[in-house]
Amino acid sequence: MTIVTGVARMFSTAPVTPMGPDGKMALADHLRELRGRLLRAICVLIVAVVVALFFYKDLFALIKEPYDLARAELPNGTTKAVTSGVASGLLLQLKICALTAVVATSPYWLYQIWAFIVPGLHPHERRYSRAFLAVAGPLFIAGVATGYFVLPKGLEVLIGFTPDGVENLVDFDHYFSFFVRMLLVFGVAYQIPLFVILLNLAGVVRGKTLGQYRPWIILGTFVFAAAATPSTDPFSMLFLAVPMTLLFLISEIVARILDKRRGLTQYDGLDDDQASDLGYEPDVITYSGLSEDDD
Repeated sequence: MTIVTGVARMFSTAPVTPMGPDGKMALADHLRELRGRLLRAICVLIVAVVVALFFYKDLFALIKEPYDLARAELPNGTTKAVTSGVASGLLLQLKICALTAVVATSPYWLYQIWAFIVPGLHPHERRYSRAFLAVAGPLFIAGVATGYFVLPKGLEVLIGFTPDGVENLVDFDHYFSFFVRMLLVFGVAYQIPLFVILLNLAGVVRGKTLGQYRPWIILGTFVFAAAATPSTDPFSMLFLAVPMTLLFLISEIVARILDKRRGLTQYDGLDDDQASDLGYEPDVITYSGLSEDDD
């Protein structure tokens, strides 16, 4: 009962963030605040894992669906999902529920990270970070949805290489790891254009520079898609490379607009060694009261 009361008190009050008159905090106060926010996130994760256990069958069916769709397109007897080991079923159930809890509670623990970092940011940094969080989430979800959509085709191509007369036994634990990597690659890859815009806002790269190296960047995007997709089939590569290319082109347009708004385009076309026109004329210094013998 004491533990339940302590947890309830922890969630009913906000973490203490004592700041001095200069807006700074002592290291010990930082560590106490971090501990409080970590405990909150862990408690929410544990509750989410327990809740996910009640929906395990639905979650299992959702994860297995891409494999079932791929299996339906293959000849009968080509592949079969299996598990190996006495405790493999239990471990698989815990892995699926833990992953579901992490994804489902991501808004909460991401907010805890944000609330811990934001007091040390300047006002303009807070504005940029809010925009980053508002765009990063939908982009990641879009990438995960794309990966889930193309996964059946990738599985069909890979399992289709199984020779005739041989049955491909797919260890479901390995399939689950492959499933997670596939969706994670697509989700993270969709964040790359966002980081391009952040680099532009930081003054590291300009829209004009992106335009100059556009063919090489597009080529690198396709190479990255071919190497990053775990399924290694051309369909998954194209489904990753084409949206990434479109997002890059959008980020280039946004970078050019930002450069224009900040007045950086007025210096385009100037040589690196060319002096800027500052409209400044040096004052003529005259000396009076000195004789010819004075140095």
